[in-house]
Amino acid sequence: FLDITWMPETDPAAPMVLVLHGLEGHTRKGYMVQTCLALADRGMRAVGLNFRGCSGEINREPRFYHSGETEDIGFVFGLLRERFPSRPLMAIGFSLGGNVLLKYLGEQGAKNAATFSAAVAVSVPYDLSAGADALERRGMARIYAGYFLRSLIAKVRAKKEILANILDLEAVWASATIRDFDDAATVKLHGFADSEDYYRKSSSNRFIQSVRVPTLLLQSRDDPFLPAAALPLSAIEANPFLTLVLTDGG
Repeated sequence: FLDITWMPETDPAAPMVLVLHGLEGHTRKGYMVQTCLALADRGMRAVGLNFRGCSGEINREPRFYHSGETEDIGFVFGLLRERFPSRPLMAIGFSLGGNVLLKYLGEQGAKNAATFSAAVAVSVPYDLSAGADALERRGMARIYAGYFLRSLIAKVRAKKEILANILDLEAVWASATIRDFDDAATVKLHGFADSEDYYRKSSSNRFIQSVRVPTLLLQSRDDPFLPAAALPLSAIEANPFLTLVLTDGG
C-alpha cells in the first residue's frame, strides 16, 4: 500500500503538485509541511507521497523503497491523472525523492510518455556512489548517515519475520555504513548484483539528458550528500529543459 497526504482543495482547476520526501522522511517532516503550505499560498494543491514504509506503518511486502524505484511514482501519477484529468500535474522532490523524480522524468522522456508538466528537484544525490562515499568521510554527513542507518535497520527489524528467509539479518545488523546496508538489504530485496550495480542503475545523472519537461534544479556546492565534483554540470547545461540554481551554501 501507499499512504498519500492530501492538502485541502481550494481551486478545482488549480495545479496539483506531488511532493516527494528524502531518505527516511515522510509527509509530516518540516520541509514537506513548509512546501505544502507554500504551494497552498500560491493557490496550488499539494499531494504528499510517503514512500513504502515511511508513513509510520510498515508495508506488508518484503520490498522497501529505494533511490531508483520509480514504479510507485508512475502509479501515483496515473492515479492523479485518472482522478483529475483536466488539471495540470507537477512534482517536487527532495534529496532521494529528487533523484527518484529525475530518474522517472528521464525514463518517461526517453519513451515520449505522458508525465508531469513541470518539476523541481532539490539537493539531489545525482551520483549515488559518490554520495555514499561522502556519507562515510565527511563530518556532518556522517551524523546524517548514522541517523539514516539506525532508522533503516529498525525497519528491517520490524519486518524480520518476513525477511528472515530473504536476507542475512546478522549482516544487516552489522552494517556500519549506508553502503553496508545497501549490500546487505537493498540489493537483495530489489534484484541488484551489489551496491555498485544499484548505485549505477539508480543514479539520476544517467537519466537527466532525457528529461523533457521544464525542471528547476536547486543545489548547493556544500551539499553533504554529494561532492561538488560529482554534479553533472555538462549534462545539465546540455539539456534546455533543465534550469540549475547552484548556491555556495545550503
